Amino acid sequence: MTTLDQMRIGARATVKEIDGFDDVALRLMEMGLTPGVDVAIVGEAPLGDPLELEIRGYRLSVRRSEARRIRIQPA
Repeated sequence: MTTLDQMRIGARATVKEIDGFDDVALRLMEMGLTPGVDVAIVGEAPLGDPLELEIRGYRLSVRRSEARRIRIQPA
């Protein structure tokens, strides 16, 4: 299964699961990255980190290390 950090700008996907059961995984879910939600990559910082996501009608920035923990199903 692919992870969110492997997506290119403009790509869309559906979140399948978040790896881990620690504070970072919990925080990602609190920010709306829950299984079944659609997500799109809309940009990235000049050096590639962080990524800017569009999710649930708002934009969210996450580090690549965090995005690597989010398993997705490409649209």
